[in-house]
Amino acid sequence: MGTGVRKAQIALLVLAALAGVGLATYWAGEQTEVVVIRTLDGDGTTHDTKVWAVDHDGVPWVRVANPERSWFQRLSRNPRAVLIRGGVERPVIARPQDSGETRAIIDQRFREKYGVVDGWYGVLLRRDPIPVRLDPAPEAAKLP
Repeated sequence: MGTGVRKAQIALLVLAALAGVGLATYWAGEQTEVVVIRTLDGDGTTHDTKVWAVDHDGVPWVRVANPERSWFQRLSRNPRAVLIRGGVERPVIARPQDSGETRAIIDQRFREKYGVVDGWYGVLLRRDPIPVRLDPAPEAAKLP
């Protein structure tokens, strides 16, 4: 067997392994609670994004792994959103809380709830996560 064929086989094995890790990570992330955040863009279109959620002091929190994410950018422009949790839609006002103390508390809640998968996602995807408090909003604040 030639060197080129051997390199191609190794490359395919590496790609297959990476794909397997990706699928396993996705599957593991779906095994604990996943909620939906419905955000609104500038032209009035709603966008649903699946995220993890924890509760702290009786309020749900989510966390953005990278502040450049489109759902977080939409919340930055318009903090009105809908939290869909357990099939129930609740209007919320998103309030990013980027203090070190808040980050430590919310990160701990995520570790307690999501365990090893939270740590693995941190290695793969998370860069300076920002906790986002989801305060209840008046029913009138519900998105269209």
